Amino acid sequence: MKDEECLNYTSTINIPQFREDLITWFEKEQRSLPWRENRDPYRVWVSEIMLQQTKVDTVIPYFKNFIDHFPTLTALADANEQEVLKAWEGLGYYSRARNLQTAVKEVVEHYDAKVPDDPKQLGDLKGVGPYTKGAILSIAYGVPEPAVDGNVMRVLSRILLIEEDIAKPKTRKTFEAAVRELISSENPSAFNQGLMELGALICTPKNPSCLLCPVQEHCIAFRDGVEQSLPIKKKKTKQSFHTYFALVVEDDTGKFILEQRPDQGLLAQLWQFPMVKPDEIGENHIAAYVEEKFDVKVSDVKKLETVKHVFSHLTWFLEVRYMRVKGNLQAADDNMVLVTEEEMAPYPLPVSHQNIYKQLP
Repeated sequence: MKDEECLNYTSTINIPQFREDLITWFEKEQRSLPWRENRDPYRVWVSEIMLQQTKVDTVIPYFKNFIDHFPTLTALADANEQEVLKAWEGLGYYSRARNLQTAVKEVVEHYDAKVPDDPKQLGDLKGVGPYTKGAILSIAYGVPEPAVDGNVMRVLSRILLIEEDIAKPKTRKTFEAAVRELISSENPSAFNQGLMELGALICTPKNPSCLLCPVQEHCIAFRDGVEQSLPIKKKKTKQSFHTYFALVVEDDTGKFILEQRPDQGLLAQLWQFPMVKPDEIGENHIAAYVEEKFDVKVSDVKKLETVKHVFSHLTWFLEVRYMRVKGNLQAADDNMVLVTEEEMAPYPLPVSHQNIYKQLP
């Protein structure tokens, strides 16, 4: 049974003409992107996971590098996890890479290395939510399945004048129902990609280019002059701020200490220069802390540039201290390694610590 509220929304526009206008525009104006070179479901899958919470221009070089390293499902399934994280280094949200590899292993093992075209099988894979599932099915397999993300909700909130809070999970169901009514069964790939492209290029969050919009005549928000006030979204959770000392410790042999983050949680299993909270040691006791922990003698301490890194829910301020020590460093804990500057290359570092690495004298 069709959702009555959804029908109230979609009944306000000429659906066949809307489809035609959107698809015609997309096929003519679409950007040339590496994952659009073909409809390989693996490439579509990788691109959609990378594009979550990351801009297209940022993703392009990462996508090319990742596909070069892992050109097939089997190649990714067989890869060492640290190698996968290294290829993902800088994209952030590293659980995306882990979930992708876990799901790919399942596809190789249970589906003969073929991405499922069955919605249930595909949706049951780790990290494949409704949006990713819809994107793969529609783009790679031509199945008229909705692929609703923030871009699509913004576009349709304006076109159909949907005044529901898009931050609420239940609101996604409204948009998915609307897409099921609107989507082209003949060309769902171009339709879904057209909505995404429209949101990226024309129907932007601020100052949408309404005069250039190929579906302007269908847009109720534009007609009513309220496009700037949509979509409705509640304010984000307040950010928390955390300050750490990041300790860059080098001994007489040119070795540095790196430590691996825990298996779970923020930036799990990535590598970093040792971090400690200022309230644990204090500025005046940094040298003593290093000497005691690593059984060395600090000969020089320099302040490097503070590194600020903003996550979705918190912000780090890393007060970087570079220390030269006499003697040979020893790994103080099981999660630590000793490496030269050159030997750090294979270790996946979070962006904040990459920015520290760039400051090394």
